[in-house]
Amino acid sequence: MPAVTNFKVSYDALNEEGTFSEGDVITGAVTLQLSKETKVQKLFVKAKGDANTHWTKKKGDKTYTYSAHKRYFKLKQFLTPEDSEENVLAEGIHVYKFSFPIPMESMPSSFRGAHGKIVYKLEAKLSRSWRMDSTAEEEFTFVSKSLPDVYSLMSPQVGSTNKEMGLFSKGHVQMDVTVNKAIFASGETIEIVANINNSSSRDMTPKFTLMMDVVFHAQGDTKRQSFDVEKVVSQPIKPQTQQEAKCALQIPSNQMPSILNCEIIRAEYKLKVYLDISFAFDPEVLFPLVIALPNLAPGSQTGPGGPYPAHAFGGQSNSDFPPPAVPGALYPAAYQQPGSYGYPSAPPPEYSMNPQVLAGPPGVYPPQPPLMYGGYSNPAPQVPSPYGSPYGSPYSSSSSSALHPPPPPPPVFPPPLAAPPAQPPTSCLSPSAPASNPMPSAPVMDTDFLSQSNDVPPAYSMDVLSSDPEKSDAK
Repeated sequence: MPAVTNFKVSYDALNEEGTFSEGDVITGAVTLQLSKETKVQKLFVKAKGDANTHWTKKKGDKTYTYSAHKRYFKLKQFLTPEDSEENVLAEGIHVYKFSFPIPMESMPSSFRGAHGKIVYKLEAKLSRSWRMDSTAEEEFTFVSKSLPDVYSLMSPQVGSTNKEMGLFSKGHVQMDVTVNKAIFASGETIEIVANINNSSSRDMTPKFTLMMDVVFHAQGDTKRQSFDVEKVVSQPIKPQTQQEAKCALQIPSNQMPSILNCEIIRAEYKLKVYLDISFAFDPEVLFPLVIALPNLAPGSQTGPGGPYPAHAFGGQSNSDFPPPAVPGALYPAAYQQPGSYGYPSAPPPEYSMNPQVLAGPPGVYPPQPPLMYGGYSNPAPQVPSPYGSPYGSPYSSSSSSALHPPPPPPPVFPPPLAAPPAQPPTSCLSPSAPASNPMPSAPVMDTDFLSQSNDVPPAYSMDVLSSDPEKSDAK
């Protein structure tokens, strides 16, 4: 019977979607079950994020391989003493807690495609003398909050096309298109207005298509995939007619965000507005779009958004990655099973014996932020924009605020006893007015009032809990 009967790594969900973003702290545990007393050399856990692309091409009789790799972070934490290779563990279940702060840097969201992937995962490794290393892995979904200057994308987009008809028709067509903005959230509606002047002899049908382009880069070569996400067809326009076509195209609620901050994988969206004309080239206007999280897209009215697991894309491929899904199926059933990519794994099995909860060296676990359900507990990192913004960054602020308890009421001082003047002037006193007011509404500003001592006001103190976790040493 092997000494190691169970070895796994798991993490604690930070929100209902089970996603993580820049600056979040991912916590979890490594569970090790032993059937007998065992000597262990090293036991550690790592958190890392990597992007990889890979494909092959045939040119004649030769096959060429293209691959690229980009590492975004790698953190390592020892669960047994690092300087000791003779650690004796007793029989039973051992649970080791760990904690990693995700770097506050611009990193792309989790992704899987036909020729590449962006994966964030936890990896635990157990080393023993004269034995093969035991490893356990668990992927987690990372959703990037890094965006360009979002306020520069809030202005309407305008485009136009003018086309002379060909051999099978006469006249020309003019189309002016306006889109309400350039950044949208998943589940939001794109408002499109097209003014069409059909000065030809043919019918034409306005069509509106949201497209997604994915480009993979490796060693100077590229692979490209394109998909139609949504399509709306308007009513045909008769010849010699001028008409306005309006379209409300809704983005799917589970559509993944744009990937604009990865050097080897890029996912972009375009809106294609064109006129379908029989036996003629279709005039079209293309608009670049950015799809972001509902929390980050300004003016989004979609409400709480769903999770954004890694997208699977279709098409035949000779890459080494698992076969993708059929085009058009955003999240196939194979990706929605517990433990599959982008979804939380099933809970660990329960054991009859009481596990021994252990921890690494003291002082390595930073204080944890409170759980945020349906939201994110860290601001988005500021991504430099080549164009700048007149409004400044929407995610940063130079001021901070905190809730304080109301201060106690100020001390009440008795009014000073002011002696009446020896002979007040008759022009300042009424004959019926008393010589002095026993309960003045304010202290009399005389010598006795100014000479009294001023007490030091009470001091207040406030404990500010810092949520900045300590950095773990990456080795």
